[in-house]
Amino acid sequence: MELRALTILDSLQPQLTGFLQTVCAGFMPLEKEAAAFIEIAPGIAINQLTDVALKTTTCRPGMQIVERAYGMLELHDRDKGQVEAAVDAIVERMGVKREDRIKPKVVSSQIITGIDGHQSQLINRMRHGDMIVADQSLYILEVYPAAYAAIAANEAEKAADIHLLEVISFGAFGRLWLGGWEAEIKAAAAGAEAALAKIQGREAKA
Repeated sequence: MELRALTILDSLQPQLTGFLQTVCAGFMPLEKEAAAFIEIAPGIAINQLTDVALKTTTCRPGMQIVERAYGMLELHDRDKGQVEAAVDAIVERMGVKREDRIKPKVVSSQIITGIDGHQSQLINRMRHGDMIVADQSLYILEVYPAAYAAIAANEAEKAADIHLLEVISFGAFGRLWLGGWEAEIKAAAAGAEAALAKIQGREAKA
């Protein structure tokens, strides 16, 4: 098994929590809980890691995504120590260290200011989170591996008063869409990308 992404969110922010409650198929997280996002390859092996985490901790699974290439698991608990213990159990089962994860790579980052109402309409029809309105700014982030989009979203929300539109934390690339006024979007983008830059690991090949 290859450890592709591993990140722990110390305190789930309100908008990201609500977003996860909208899209998760498992147990819904609550605000201020700690959460872990783990991505591995091959995808089918994520079932083994879910098993060991749940048998050794009180964590609850919110999402388990099984794709042909990659598998992603989200776990959460009000006790951050339990989340840390679940991660420890997972990496031990894999026979790896946390540092064996891939270091996040920002594939693309863009801010579009003063969006037209027709574009905001397109965005609002595809999002699972909040909405964006005409004349606000749009921030779009692509990150590799995909699971790191979660911590980017959480840290962006800590940094500024923005609207969380969409987060995709599985697949070939992670994606984050934020809406808000220009100053707030710039602050949120800086917070998201600074958080990604702090995560240590091996260099990405993508």
